[in-house]
Amino acid sequence: MEIKFLDLQKINLEHQNEIEKHLTDVFRSGWYLLGERTKTFEENLSKYIGVKHSIGVANGLDALRLIIKAYKELGVFSDGDEIIVPANTYIASVLAITDNNLTPILVEPSLADFNLDIDKIEAAISEKTKAVMTVHLYGQTAYHEKLKEIALKHGLKIIEDNAQAIGAEFNGVKTGNLGDAAGFSFYPGKNLGALGDGGAVTTNDDVLAATIRALANYGSNKKYENAYKGLNSRLDELQAAILDVKLSYLDKDNEKRRTIAKRYITEIKNDKIILPSLPENDLRHVYHLFVIRTAKRTELQKFLSDNGVHSIIHYPIPPHQQECYKELNHLSFPITEQLSQEVLSLPISQVMTPEEVDHVIETLNQF
Repeated sequence: MEIKFLDLQKINLEHQNEIEKHLTDVFRSGWYLLGERTKTFEENLSKYIGVKHSIGVANGLDALRLIIKAYKELGVFSDGDEIIVPANTYIASVLAITDNNLTPILVEPSLADFNLDIDKIEAAISEKTKAVMTVHLYGQTAYHEKLKEIALKHGLKIIEDNAQAIGAEFNGVKTGNLGDAAGFSFYPGKNLGALGDGGAVTTNDDVLAATIRALANYGSNKKYENAYKGLNSRLDELQAAILDVKLSYLDKDNEKRRTIAKRYITEIKNDKIILPSLPENDLRHVYHLFVIRTAKRTELQKFLSDNGVHSIIHYPIPPHQQECYKELNHLSFPITEQLSQEVLSLPISQVMTPEEVDHVIETLNQF
C-alpha cells in the first residue's frame, strides 16, 4: 500500500464538477481581478470566521506583511519596533516582520503542543514591543485568555498567523477572530487550498481593513490615485471561485481530519514515539499537520517509506538558524532546536481511507 503524504489531486477531484463550472463562468465573464467572485468569497469568509472584514490577497506571507505595513501607515508601528513571534514557526512569520523593518523577538514554544509558550511572553516584552504574533501551528489553536490579558496590560496588538488553522476554535470563536488581525494562506496544501497561491486578511477594525485593501492594490483606493506606497497583492477571480466552492465543505473536511487525529492519538502505541495530546475542551484543532516526535527520526522515516507511508519534516531548520538570518544565528533556542531534530509529520487529510489510517497506525506500532 502506497500512502501519499497529501493527495491533492484526490482532494480537488472531489469537487471537480463544481470547480469546473465556476472556472468556466469566470473565464467567460471576461473579469479576472477585483470582481464579484472575490467579493462573494470575502463575504462568505467573513461570515465563516465571524469578522466584519476579509480582504483577499496574493498569498499568506503578503497577508502578514500587509497587516504590519498597514499598522505602520497608521502610526501604530514604526521602524525598529519589536514583534514577539514563536521561535518554532515557518519562516514566513518572521519574514513578514523583517520585511517591514521591524524586529522579531523570538520566544520558545511549549513542548506540549509546539506552539508559543504564553508563560514566556512577558519576559520578552520591552519598551519597543508593539505586538505578539501568535501562530496556530499545524492547525492547533495557539490562544489563551492569558495572551489577551498580557496584550491589554502592555498595550500590544495580537496578530494571528492563521495560515495553517482555518476552522480551528477557542471557546467557540474561530481563529482569525481572536486577535486584532489575522493572516490566512490558501496555498494548495492547506485545509482550504486554492489551485495556486492565495491568501486573506481578517479583522474587525474598519480603518485597518480599508488601509490593507488600499495597500494591496498599489496603495490605491481610487484608480490612478495612490495614498500609500503599496503592493500588488490581490486574490484573483479564479482562485476566489475555487475557494468559495471548497469553503462550504471545510467544516466537514476538518471533522474528518479530527477523526483521523483521534485515531492516531489513541491507537498508536509505541514508546519511541511522542504523540500530541488531545485538545482541551476550549480548543478545537483542525490538524493541518499531524506532528509526532521521536529521537529516532531518520530510522522511523526510512521504516515508514519502506512500508509505503510518506512523511515530511516540518521544519528541519528553525528561522534563527537560516542563512538569510545571519544576525540571529548566534541565538540559542534549545526547545525549538530539539523539535527541529525530532518532529515528523504523518499523512492526514479528508480523503484518507480507514484502511490507509489502519496501515499508518500498524506501521508505527511495528517500528
